Amino acid sequence: MKNPFLTEYVKRNLRACQLKQLGILEEIDRICRKHQIPYWLDGGSLLGAVRHGGFIPWDDDIDLAMRLEDLQRFIRIAPSELRDGLFLQTPETDPSSKEPIIKIRDLNSLYLESGDNMRGDYQKGLFVDIFPFIDYPSVPKPWVKKFTKGISTAYSILHAPHYYSLRSLAEFFWFGAKYGIYRTVWSVLCMLYPKDTYISNVLINNGYGIMHRRDSIFPLGEIEFEGKRFSAPCNPDAYLKDLYRNYMDIPPEDKRKIHAIYLHPELLDNR
Repeated sequence: MKNPFLTEYVKRNLRACQLKQLGILEEIDRICRKHQIPYWLDGGSLLGAVRHGGFIPWDDDIDLAMRLEDLQRFIRIAPSELRDGLFLQTPETDPSSKEPIIKIRDLNSLYLESGDNMRGDYQKGLFVDIFPFIDYPSVPKPWVKKFTKGISTAYSILHAPHYYSLRSLAEFFWFGAKYGIYRTVWSVLCMLYPKDTYISNVLINNGYGIMHRRDSIFPLGEIEFEGKRFSAPCNPDAYLKDLYRNYMDIPPEDKRKIHAIYLHPELLDNR
């Protein structure tokens, strides 16, 4: 049941949360520039930079991307470089975390989505997402959509909380087999087709079947986001058309959804 008071509370605190996430982005940018780790604005953050000059007004997170090998280097370096109060969340640093996406969390805040478990012992602060990108084989786009959707769906179901039942047992075998078969076929495609043209998110995060031409990203450029300059694909137009097609169209008001069901920009006043 929708609570209008809670909805209004989230709206009133959204901008403060966005500005705190901007501070996380600045810290990531500082580390990446210092250690020459390439990254770029991705998804709704790149869209916001192009269409709004910053955050999409109703957006409540920041999306970044790195090549997998660069992200692995960032993960090794970041824990000793991040300022106090920020936390690198990975399946290794926070095993109770509900998803495999790498995040930089602000510990002095709270961000809850519908899938969050308040009893779960994982960090729930405001965050910036960092998605790992890998090379894709030059296969027809319908193939990419079929395999990435199948792999990401099977992975999500296999890693969702389960209760003992005949249905959960059947799901385990059905989606376990599907995941294994799809991954095997994808590995064969990677051996048979060249991987020098396309790049995209790792398969378990790519349920939409998106892939980008490498030359729409590299060499990286810069774009203004909230009055500051950050790394971005060299051809944002092509990149965003891959993601959203008519990306300059403003969605109707009922589609402008804030992801969080509750957010709080600051738990303790540290001033």
